[in-house]
Amino acid sequence: MRMQLLALLADGPAHGYELKQDLEQLLGVAYPQPNVGQIYVTLGRLEKSGLIEGEEVAQSSRPNKKIYRLTTAGRDELRTWFEETADEPRVRDEFFMKLALAPRTGLADQITLINRQRREYLRTMRTLSKLAATENRDNRTAHLLIEGAILHLQADLDWLERCQEELEGLEGPR
Repeated sequence: MRMQLLALLADGPAHGYELKQDLEQLLGVAYPQPNVGQIYVTLGRLEKSGLIEGEEVAQSSRPNKKIYRLTTAGRDELRTWFEETADEPRVRDEFFMKLALAPRTGLADQITLINRQRREYLRTMRTLSKLAATENRDNRTAHLLIEGAILHLQADLDWLERCQEELEGLEGPR
C-alpha cells in the first residue's frame, strides 16, 4: 500500500479518504477494496519516514482533515520503485508447498489437493469473468487487472494439469 499511496500523491496533495476513492476508481471492483484505516496507518508511517508531509486543514462544519503531499524523498523513493523490476517468482507458492509436503505427512493426497485447487481457480475465474462483464468499460486499468488475473489463473490451471499428469505417471494408473 505504501507505493500506491506515494504514486497517488505524486499527482497532487490529497487526504486519506480521497486516496481510498482514487484507488477504488483506478482499480475497479476486481481489486480488493482498500480499508480506510489501513490507508491512514500507512500515511502515518510514510509521514514519520519523511516520504510525505501532512498539513491540518480546518473545516467549519466538519472535523479538521489532514492533507498529505509527497516530499522530495518520497518522489525519489517512488522513482526508485518504478525503476525496479518485479522479482516475485512463484517458487514460494503455498499450494506447491502443500503439494510437495503432502506425501511426507500422510495427511493429504496430492491428486485431491490438485482437484480442490483446480475447483478454487475455476470459481475465482468465474467471479472475475462476471466482474469483467459488469466493470465500467471506460476503466481500462480495471479491465487490464481482471484480464491479467484471468491469464494467471489459466496458467495456474495448465500447471495443475501438468502436475497431475506427472504425479499420475509416477504412480502408474489409478
